[in-house]
Amino acid sequence: MFNDCLIMAGGSGTRLWPASNSALPKQFLPAKNKMSFFSLALERALAAGERVIIITGKAHIPHVITDCAKLSSADRKRLVVIGEPAAKNTAPAVACAVIFSVINQKAEDNDMLVLTSDHIISPLKKFESAAGLAKKAAADNKLVVFGIPPARPETGYGYIETARTDRRAPVIKNAKNSLLDVMAFHEKPDFKNAEKYIKNGHFFWNSGMFAFKTGFMADQYNSLAPDVIKPFYNLEKPRKSGYSVLKGVRVLDNWNNLESAYKKTRNISFDYAVAEKCDKAVMVRANFNWIDVGSWDEYIKLHEKTSPDVFSFGSNDCYIDSDIPVALAGVTDLIVIIRGGKNGRPASALITKKGHSQKVRGVVEIIKKAGKKDML
Repeated sequence: MFNDCLIMAGGSGTRLWPASNSALPKQFLPAKNKMSFFSLALERALAAGERVIIITGKAHIPHVITDCAKLSSADRKRLVVIGEPAAKNTAPAVACAVIFSVINQKAEDNDMLVLTSDHIISPLKKFESAAGLAKKAAADNKLVVFGIPPARPETGYGYIETARTDRRAPVIKNAKNSLLDVMAFHEKPDFKNAEKYIKNGHFFWNSGMFAFKTGFMADQYNSLAPDVIKPFYNLEKPRKSGYSVLKGVRVLDNWNNLESAYKKTRNISFDYAVAEKCDKAVMVRANFNWIDVGSWDEYIKLHEKTSPDVFSFGSNDCYIDSDIPVALAGVTDLIVIIRGGKNGRPASALITKKGHSQKVRGVVEIIKKAGKKDML
C-alpha cells in the first residue's frame, strides 16, 4: 500500500450544471448503487493507501464528512481532511499534500497516490493491481501516470503519448497492466487529431491520476514550478489543537500559514506545472474500466430513470432530473435538468438535446460573462 493516498475533491463541477454547482460539486452527486462519486473514490483510496488525505474546499467539508461518516470507525481513523482556503487548481493541492506528508512523517521517501474524486473505476481488484505496479515504478524516482486505452476518438480528454514498443520496450509488466515510457502529453485535441491518436496506437487518455515519492516530487516542483510549492515551505507540522473531529474524521481546520500559502501560490493544474515538463514520467497502461462522467449524456447512462413527478404527453426518449414537477408535451430526445431554488440556491434550468450536452460548458461561460456567477 502507498504511505499516503490523496483525493483531490475540489472544483465546481460545471459540466453537470445545474445539478452540480459551487455548493454541491459533481463528486457529491449519486454515481452508482446510491454511492456518490466521492464515496467510490474513498473506497479506492482506502484499498490503496495507509493514510488518506482529502483536500477539498472549506465549503464542501460537510459533504465530505457526510460520506466519510458511512465508513467503519477503523477506516475513519485513517482519514484526514484539509480545507483549501481558496480554489487554486490541482498543482497547489498536490504541493500542499506533499508538504503535509513530509513534515508529518519526517521522511521524504514516502510514496503517494493521487486520485480524482469524480470518476468511476471498476473492478476494484484491477485498480489495486495497477496501483501496485505504480508503487514499484514510483520507488525508482519516477512520476507515474495512469493511461486509459482509448475506446473512441474523444475531444474531451487529454492524451498521453508513449514510446513505441519497437523503440523502447515496456519497463515492467504485471497482470495485464504494463508500464511504458512517456514521450509527451497532449492537450484536448480536435476530432481530426483525436482520430489520428487512435490510429497511432500509442496514445492513451490521461486519467488525471498520479503516483510518486514525496521527496522526488518536491524536487520536481522546486525545479519545474518553484512558485507553486515555495509558499508551502512556510508550513510547520500542524498542532494537535489545529484538528477537530467530526463524526470520527480528523479535520485540519487551523493550520498556521496555510491561507497565506494559498494566496501566494500560482493557480495552475498539476499537468501544466509539473507533469508535462517532467522528463522522468512513465505510464501505467491500465486494464480497469474508467468512466469520466463529463456530460449529461454520460451521466444518464448511469441513471436511466427520470424524476418521479414527470407528466408526459406525446413525448419520447427524454431524461428529466428535477426537484419540482415537470410536464412535457410533444418533445423528443431532450435532457431537462431543473433546480427549483431549494437550500437557498438560485433557481435554474437546463434544456438540451441528447448528444449536445458537452455544450453546457459554453452555457456556463455565457452565464459567467453575464455576471450571474451566483447561478453556478
